[in-house]
Amino acid sequence: MKSRHLILAVTVAVGVGVAVVAAVLGNPFAAKAGSIALLPSDAKGLALGEKVYQAHCASCHGAKLEGQPNWRSRGADGLLPAPPHDQSGHTWHHPDEVLFRITKYGVAKAANLKDYTSAMPVYEGVLSDEEIIASLSWIKAQWPPSVREKHDQLNAESLRTPKR
Repeated sequence: MKSRHLILAVTVAVGVGVAVVAAVLGNPFAAKAGSIALLPSDAKGLALGEKVYQAHCASCHGAKLEGQPNWRSRGADGLLPAPPHDQSGHTWHHPDEVLFRITKYGVAKAANLKDYTSAMPVYEGVLSDEEIIASLSWIKAQWPPSVREKHDQLNAESLRTPKR
C-alpha cells in the first residue's frame, strides 16, 4: 500500500513540475486551456461581432472579409496591407488565443517583436474582451465548415502542445 502512495505522490509531483516548467518556458502564441474560445454558433455574440467588425475592421479587412489587394507584399510605407479574414487568408491558421492577442495588443506585443511596425490598430482600451471575441467569432462563422473544422483542430493541437 505504501508503494502505491509513493508512486502516486511521485507521479503528481512530476506532473506538477512539468506543468510549471511549461508555464514558465511557454510559447507566447500557445493558447492556455480555457482562456479564449471563439463562439461561432452563439447568435447573440455573432450579432455583436458583426456590428463590431463592420465598425472597426471592415474599413481595412473588407466588408466581405476580402482584405486589401496585394496583402502579402509590403506597400511603399513598408507596411503589409490588411490580410483577408475569409478562407483565402491566414486568419484561420492561428489559434483563438493568438487572434485575440493580436487584436487586443497588436502584432508587435502579441509576438514579442520589439521593432515590428504594423498598420493594425491596437484595440486594448477601445474594445472590450467580449467585443473582440464576438468579432473574431463572427469572422470564424463566415468560414466554410471545412475551414472551421481545421481551425478547431488547430485550437485543439495548440492546447496539447507544451509551451516553450
